[in-house]
Amino acid sequence: MTPIRRERLRRTRTGRLFVPPSPGESSRLGSILRRETVGGALLIGAAALALIWANTPWREAYTALADLRVGPAALHLDLPLATWAADGLLAVFFFVAGLELKREFVAGDLREPARAVLPVAAAVGGMAAPALIYAAVNLGDPEGLAGWAVPTATDIAFALAVLAVIGRGLPTALRTFLLTLAVVDDLLAITIIAIFYTADLAIGPLLLALVPLALFTVLVQRRVRSWWLLLPLAAATWALVHASGVHATVAGVLLGFTVPVIRRAPGDGPGLAEHFEHRWRPISTGVAVPVFAFFAAGVTVVGRSDLTATFVNPITLGVVGGLVAGKAVGVSGATWLVRRFTRAQLDESLCWADVIGLALLAGIGFAVSLLIGELAFGGGSGADDHVKVGIVVASLLAALLATIVLRGSARRRARAGTRGA
Repeated sequence: MTPIRRERLRRTRTGRLFVPPSPGESSRLGSILRRETVGGALLIGAAALALIWANTPWREAYTALADLRVGPAALHLDLPLATWAADGLLAVFFFVAGLELKREFVAGDLREPARAVLPVAAAVGGMAAPALIYAAVNLGDPEGLAGWAVPTATDIAFALAVLAVIGRGLPTALRTFLLTLAVVDDLLAITIIAIFYTADLAIGPLLLALVPLALFTVLVQRRVRSWWLLLPLAAATWALVHASGVHATVAGVLLGFTVPVIRRAPGDGPGLAEHFEHRWRPISTGVAVPVFAFFAAGVTVVGRSDLTATFVNPITLGVVGGLVAGKAVGVSGATWLVRRFTRAQLDESLCWADVIGLALLAGIGFAVSLLIGELAFGGGSGADDHVKVGIVVASLLAALLATIVLRGSARRRARAGTRGA
């Protein structure tokens, strides 16, 4: 489900490469928050804090904080803080994701079918196999089957952070493959949320949401950047989508899709989508995703008499099996099949060990998996607790296995280079 950002070089409409503004052109804090390792660290830190707090004698304070209601009751927006994090703050994350998705389809790797076919197939396989494994494990439990989509999502912020740490000696094409895979993964996850996890649909508010969305579209197409015009329209779109029953994060994606990618003025430079992404990424990375993870990851395991039952529960096993085994089989298997039966080729710098390591890395599911778990089972339920335990265990296991495989690949390259020298 996650954010895409090329740190140094980006393509313009002319095919040339654009060097984004230097850190000195923006705030120091903003430039720090745009780093993938920082975003992953904040995500992990927020989730760890929630897990620790939820297992201390002060756990009731954590629950009370998550359940604290704020917002205007007259607009039916007096929501718990945990809901504001899932429906409100994650809309910022999905707005950035929408910007990234459109940019990739218009000016990035996904505009070239020959380059996109393998990672696209890998993303599809990497969502289908986990869902099938989860469904197979929970086949006898109709209630548990509601979480079939939980292990389909990849947390790209977490995955890219791990790759940035362990990626020394690995080809840059590996990161490009993961980035493209993540774009399609995000798009499919958004589609799943919109179609399968929409409760009672109210057509009236959904149609009304088209009005501020259309006005927002007109303004951004005219390259208007004034926050005092755009933010109220974005907020109105979000509120009406929320009132319609469609998950409000979809509003963020729709707003992101309206922003033009190609700059109107001739010459090289960032388009409006890239400008907005540059401005909003620090908020998404530094606030939206960590705060959501903080409220979503807190599950109490200390003192529970059914702790063993939690780890062997079919929901937990389905999530772990889907994320670890399903992603590995789905991503690598789909890549092999497409390469075997079509003319698509891996980048010449990649080997199959790299693909397997990347497939394991895709098993790191966190923010979007937690969100789907809450939508499927409701926050605070026993099933939701099983989902959280499964996601944490699977993400740690996937990161460990991917590290072993990819570092082994890097060492083999180093030895081959030494022999060649």
